[in-house]
Amino acid sequence: MEQIATGKEVLQGQKIVIIGGSAGIGLATAKSAAAKNATVIIISSNQQRINKALEELPESATGYAIDVTDEAQVKSIFEKIGFFDHLIFTAGEHLQLGDLKDTSLASAHQFFEIRYWGAFTAVKHASPYIRNSIVLTSGIASNRPGKGWSLGASICSAMEGFTRAMAIELAPIRVNIVSPGVVKTDLWSGMSLQEREGMYNQIGDSLPVKRVGNADDIAKTYLYLMKQEYGTGQTIIVDGGASLV
Repeated sequence: MEQIATGKEVLQGQKIVIIGGSAGIGLATAKSAAAKNATVIIISSNQQRINKALEELPESATGYAIDVTDEAQVKSIFEKIGFFDHLIFTAGEHLQLGDLKDTSLASAHQFFEIRYWGAFTAVKHASPYIRNSIVLTSGIASNRPGKGWSLGASICSAMEGFTRAMAIELAPIRVNIVSPGVVKTDLWSGMSLQEREGMYNQIGDSLPVKRVGNADDIAKTYLYLMKQEYGTGQTIIVDGGASLV
């Protein structure tokens, strides 16, 4: 376990805000950070999911339901929270796949609302209160897109460019981004169970590690990026080797 010179866990006593922290990778990261004695604040659009997530977290954890596409709500929540150590953004709706010819501009615009503009707005209004770091989320579609990934590849690339720009603009706050491969989360719930399992098996068999990831695998990367003190503006790929094959 990484420790500072006094022997105290690096994240102990630090305050971490996780937007998208009520499910999937965000909740797994919240659990992992709480296990390191950090104080966790989860933010999501759904109060019921927040309440359910808080049942799995220590009593010190708190949660707020806001619409991250509403700038006034985002500004207000960070004014209420005040100073904190790390911001993590994992929020996103179900993934949208489809050929360019079948994609409407309206749905394309909507796809960016949470994943890009939500992150943009959160960073804008959180940064005056952040003491240490920001960790955002993209995906390997940015550098290894498949057929039908026009929107996914576009938004992941946009998020990585935004991360590098913010690492310069917001310095000395460290700004990094995690790029996961296929992970077993609710983002794939738009597919039937049979379709999901078939996809997981097919992709897992093709990977060097011989399985797709789970949320706990990816959460470790967010914890690393909060703990380390030297890297900024970096994209950390965690994809089971998918980018290699």
